[in-house]
This record gives sequence, C-alpha cells and structure tokens, in this order.
Amino acid sequence: MLLTITTTYHPATDLGYLLHKHPDRCQSFSLSFGQAHVFYPEVSVGRCTAALLLDVDPIKLVRGRSVTLEQYVNDRPYVASSFLSVAIAQVWSTALTGRCKERPELPQTPIPLLAKLSVLPCRGGEEFLRQLFEPLGYTVTAQRHSLDEEFPDWGQSQYYTVELHHTLPLTDLLSHLYVLIPVLDDDKHYWVGDDEVEKLLRHGEGWLSNHPAREQITNRYLKRQRHLTRAALAQLAEEDEPDPDSAEESHALEEAAVEKPISLNQQRLNAVVTALKTNGAKRVIDLGCGQGNLLKILLGDSFFEQITGVDVSYRSLEVAQQRLDRLHLPRNQWNRLQLIQGALTYQDKRFTGYDAATVIEVIEHLDPPRLTAFERVVFEFAQPKTVVITTPNIEYNVRFENLPALKLRHKDHRFEWTRTEFQNWANSVAERFSYTVQFQTIGQEDPEVGSPTQMALFRNC
Repeated sequence: MLLTITTTYHPATDLGYLLHKHPDRCQSFSLSFGQAHVFYPEVSVGRCTAALLLDVDPIKLVRGRSVTLEQYVNDRPYVASSFLSVAIAQVWSTALTGRCKERPELPQTPIPLLAKLSVLPCRGGEEFLRQLFEPLGYTVTAQRHSLDEEFPDWGQSQYYTVELHHTLPLTDLLSHLYVLIPVLDDDKHYWVGDDEVEKLLRHGEGWLSNHPAREQITNRYLKRQRHLTRAALAQLAEEDEPDPDSAEESHALEEAAVEKPISLNQQRLNAVVTALKTNGAKRVIDLGCGQGNLLKILLGDSFFEQITGVDVSYRSLEVAQQRLDRLHLPRNQWNRLQLIQGALTYQDKRFTGYDAATVIEVIEHLDPPRLTAFERVVFEFAQPKTVVITTPNIEYNVRFENLPALKLRHKDHRFEWTRTEFQNWANSVAERFSYTVQFQTIGQEDPEVGSPTQMALFRNC
C-alpha cells in the first residue's frame, strides 16, 4: 500500500521538517502487522514528494487466531485501510499533531499539497468519496479499477486510485486521511471501544462537527456501534449548539456554510497566527473569541505564553472551555489560558498588558455608532503593540453561489465593508491613535472583486 504526499511550496524541502523524516534517508519502522517504509522519490526546492509504503504481513494478521480462508485471501495487504491510519499515527505522529521544534510556525502554514493513494477501497463509490473530501475543500481525482483487465465483462471493482489536491496545513491533511480512509473502507482491523470516540473527536476537531456527512462518518468510523455513535454525535453537537438566549449561533453556521467551499475560516485563522508570530506576539488576547477556534490553535502552540479569550456571550465561553478541555494538555500548560466575559465597547483594565489583540470577524457585528467606543477601548485604553482585525469584503459576496443577491454573510452583521471603506476606516484609526497599518488579503483573490476576507495589521508607533 502506497501513499505519497507532494508539495510545490517554496522551499518544497520543508516537507522534511514537517514530517520529521530527512529527505536523504530511507527509513523503516516495525509495526504489529508488518513494516512501514518512508522515502522521498523526488527532492528539489521546487517540488518534493514523501512516500509511505506499508508492507502488511498476512501471517502476522492471523498468528494466534483460529484460521479461516478469508483471513488468508483478502485485500488487506494491498489497499488503504485502518492499517494505513495506524501507520500514519505511528510513523508521522509529530506531523499529525502539528508540531515542529525547528520551525514552530510551519505546521500551521497552508501549503499546496497533493496526496495520492494508489489503491483505495470506496464502499459507496466515487460519489461517497467526493461527499467526504470535497466539503473540506479538496479537488478530487479518482480512477476506478476493473475487477480483472483480462475479463472486462466482470465489471468494475470498488477500488480507486485517488488524488487529493488542496492548500492547507499538513496536519489537517493527515487528520482527514486518518479518519476518512477507514470510513471509505468501512472496516477496521482492531476492536473499537470507547477510546475510539476520543480519537475521532480529537482528529475531527475543527471540521467534523460541521461536515455534511458527519453522521455517516461517525457511524462507519465506530463500526456501527450505536452506543458509541450516539456518544460521539452528542459531543459533536456541543460544538455547534445554539445559545438559547440568541439566534447568533445558527446565523454563524449559515455564514460558515457560505464560506466552507473555499475553507475560508481555516485560511483566516492561519493568516492571523502567522501575523502574530511574525510580530513576536507571545501574549495574546482574542477579543470576541466565540467558541474558541483561534484559542485552540494558540493553546496548542508553545510559542504563545499567555492567551486570553474574551466574549460577551457566557454560553460561547462555556462551549469554548469544553472544546479546549478535549485537548488533554499537561496541567502546567493550562496556566497560559484564561477566559473572561466582557464587552468590547466598554473600557476594561483586564484588556491591558498584551503584545497583541486579535479581532476576528467581530467589528461587522457592532452597530456603526458603537465603533467609536470599540476603537477607544482597543487602541486608546488597551494599547496592545499589535492589533489584527479581519472582516468580510462585501464586494466578494457575488462570488458565493449559495449566498442570495444583496445579502450579507451573517444575519447579525450590521454592515460589511468594501475594500476602500475598510482601508479608509483603518487608516483613520491608525492616524488618531499613533499606529501604523498594513493590509493583507485572505483567500484567493479575484481580479475584479478582491479576496473574500480582508485583514488589517496595526502596529503601535
């Protein structure tokens, strides 16, 4: 069984840092069911490919068990299955968890990736394959294999050679493969118990709860054990549970659905984290943190020494705490985090003393007359060295196929600005409070309407 991962990121050899496997070496690893080999078929600054070759020993699979013909005559040594997921978790464990000691910013950097699975069983066909990967932003290419080339009348098999194209952090790609390969195969080679629920939630964090096929994914991943499936779905539902006092959460889901085809939320978070690291911001306060999407990334990165999340919604803070609890970090790591309830339009001494403040998709929820109060709270009273603000670009809305004409992305948005309007506002704020400001696009830029998200990076003069 062969899995290859190719990147054209510059320099492409950074793939070696991400995988913690040197491109000049061929390495082998013993597994309970065989051996895994890691090597690099091509290595250059412009293009680099890493290969994971899995050699499943059929004798090891049946040793110590009562033997049946099916245990000897099967496809397990040749196709992608839960064996490959285990190999990914053991051989590329550091990359799967998104850690890189030498280059700590690299694991969260979106890079162009092409994953190729030589033989992948798709029990459900190509349509189900696309239902799993396309909502995550992948371009899917699938070539179906016949049962026997010498006997075409036998028809087509359930096996495909699959290529998955996307620009995203490598840790996300590996998490998607880890979960979805056994789902497509619809089988697992080991006993599925309560600990599999925890694995599913950990590797599905940030994408599974909003996946349109989450029930099918959960059911297949847990081998159709109803009590485990119910437990997993109940915990996934917590991630998008509405605030009983407001329709804010349901509106947020609608906005996420609009932006999901281009993976905009993840691109936005990655851009913010990169900006924070570039400016050396180790103490960060996330104003309007919601359910903790950014906090989760910051808490999992040892670069950040102090992390504070602020939101006016107590329910959102509860959900954020529940999601962060599932990270299972060492006790001493939790000392870096605090969650506080507060409004962004009232002066609060708890907001002071930070290297950076992040305001992600927040200002458009404020009534325009309240923007002045927000500006003073952040730039005059809190005075962080760096302020990162993102907001939708209303000009881009015409490019969203599932967004009705003349509609904002979120029902609670009080406004959405054009690029000129946002830059005029940001330049005015920077001038009045002695900051400099630079602008950055997030998402693929359209030559006519710009990028879907616009970001302003303020620095204290």
